[in-house]
Amino acid sequence: MAGAKDLTMQTSEGPRIKLAPSILSADFARLGEAVAQATQAGADYIHVDIMDGRFVPPITFGAQMVGALRRWTDLPLDVHLMVQEPERQIPLFAEAGASILTVHAEACTHLHRVIGQIKELGVKAGVTLNPGTPIAAVEEVLADVDLVLVMSVNPGYGGQRFIPASLEKLRRMRRLMAERGS
Repeated sequence: MAGAKDLTMQTSEGPRIKLAPSILSADFARLGEAVAQATQAGADYIHVDIMDGRFVPPITFGAQMVGALRRWTDLPLDVHLMVQEPERQIPLFAEAGASILTVHAEACTHLHRVIGQIKELGVKAGVTLNPGTPIAAVEEVLADVDLVLVMSVNPGYGGQRFIPASLEKLRRMRRLMAERGS
């Protein structure tokens, strides 16, 4: 197992992009081995997609799986909560070893409160935007989050066709964050 590392470096275009492979397409019977392999290959984070069968149709993992995966790597676990009422699950995932908890703006009635809840547990907070959700949905919380995930497909299923308009949305988000010093 490799230790956690901060590989952020400035380039002429801004901070270096970090690699966060998703375990969603891994063999579920060998998830720990897949995480160890991604760690040894130089990943910066491990991305774990959590789906509840309500916010998106599929069901994937729960907090117990995150706890099990934590034993396979020292890398940050980037836990993407595609769930209804994420505030009910946040303490469980924080306790299980999530390093980053990212919630969907669309799933949070009180987004600012949910971000505060994540931060109070000592975990980095992220917010996700579905392809059809405008950037304005997160403008008021940009100073409070550690990351913004701009989806380039609709959440819930792998192997979908990339939505080209996501690139311009990402550029606008990056400009907005730079303007605000986020």
